[in-house]
Amino acid sequence: MPPAKLDHLYGPAVFGEREVESWWRASAPPMAHAAAPLAGEVRCDVAVIGAGFTGLSAALHLARDHGRTVIVLDAGEPGWGASGRNGGFCCLGGSKLDPAAMAARHGADAARRFDRLMIEAVDLAAAILEEEAIDARQTADGEIELLHRSMKPAAMRAEAEAAARRFGCRTEVLGRDDLAARGLRAQGAHGAIFVEKGFGLHPLRYARGLADAAIAAGAVVHGETPVLGWREDRGRHLLATPRGRIDAGAIVVAVNGYHPRGLRPRAETAVLPALSGIGVTRPLTEAEIAAAGWRATTLAYDSRNLLHYFRLLPDGRFLFGGRGGLSLDEAAREGWFRRLRRDFEAMFPAWAEVPFDYRWGGFVALAFDLVPHVWRDPGDPGVWYAHLYHGNGVAMATRAGQALARLVAGAGDPGLPDFMRAPPPVPPLPALRRRYLQLAYLWYGATDRGVLPGINLPAALARFLAR
Repeated sequence: MPPAKLDHLYGPAVFGEREVESWWRASAPPMAHAAAPLAGEVRCDVAVIGAGFTGLSAALHLARDHGRTVIVLDAGEPGWGASGRNGGFCCLGGSKLDPAAMAARHGADAARRFDRLMIEAVDLAAAILEEEAIDARQTADGEIELLHRSMKPAAMRAEAEAAARRFGCRTEVLGRDDLAARGLRAQGAHGAIFVEKGFGLHPLRYARGLADAAIAAGAVVHGETPVLGWREDRGRHLLATPRGRIDAGAIVVAVNGYHPRGLRPRAETAVLPALSGIGVTRPLTEAEIAAAGWRATTLAYDSRNLLHYFRLLPDGRFLFGGRGGLSLDEAAREGWFRRLRRDFEAMFPAWAEVPFDYRWGGFVALAFDLVPHVWRDPGDPGVWYAHLYHGNGVAMATRAGQALARLVAGAGDPGLPDFMRAPPPVPPLPALRRRYLQLAYLWYGATDRGVLPGINLPAALARFLAR
């Protein structure tokens, strides 16, 4: 049983921020259904811990497709964590292994299966938006990678053609002149590769829409209901909350980078939470948009290891995000946002005087083998997990939740490559996980600046841990 208070690798303050003042929160309508805190004692087939994309997708599919009674709990409100704070990139991704490394480690068939899974993930999210009438989609299909270093045209064409074969979609190589003509001008961009798969959405609208869909399908969702105790009794799982208790036959743990310390130590120590920060400007004028030369709403990111991701929002605001924070204390947070602001002004100098109306941060979750995991606890067959999406969880978490539902319900093949169904590795000396991240940030910062060779440090670490 965990301690009767919430704590996290980054300290208890993680769970103290009940209302994150993001643009998403300011612009999202409330849920159609209430998600009141749990009060009293209840019984269900499956209790889901975490009301983000993973947990809500699992709840929706368990209730709608498999007829299970489901109760979802969250320490905050539905979508309070990463699901309501991210950049809204519903796109291909979920792993930090490149295709060659994945094929080398897991085999060509497994690598191809993961490619199909990424496609299925984007298509599933799009289908849920349409079927459940969730008004969250904001862009047409496509995502663009801006190259922060020059790349030979032949190499760019080869990369684009490989992506077209892998994902069965249109791709395009863009030179500097093409970027300017398309309204995608950014300082330091040497060209780009466009992949016509994925789209932008309003993530909190999507999360709240998923919660409403799960409730309409028969699930019960409770916000402001942290799990403060967990014990097992004759094959049942008893969860204690501040004002109630749940008696469940099975448990789905879907907390990703917000895993509390002590809740399930084996799973928690396999997770490396990493901070990601976002700033959103005031609405830009037509003159400001013309001065910068960025007028497309296409999802975009750069090719750095410590990448930036950005998009023009429908109301003319500009969203700019990036990785790199290592602490939540006030001084560190201010330094982190100053760096984000400097990077924004360097890429878009015409907007140097345009303020951020909103800025916020949250956790993505990394695995030491660099792939997502959907797995059953080897020591407790009634407990299931899905997590570790490496900063690309909008689509993959939705698909992982669907896979969890199939697995918990015993409804056949979940459609996952075998490596995803294994428990994630726990690193040596897991208490030093933030130090590992600090080392990776230092290395990646140096490689992005060309000071050190571009060795894939996470891939090298993953190979070491897999030995």
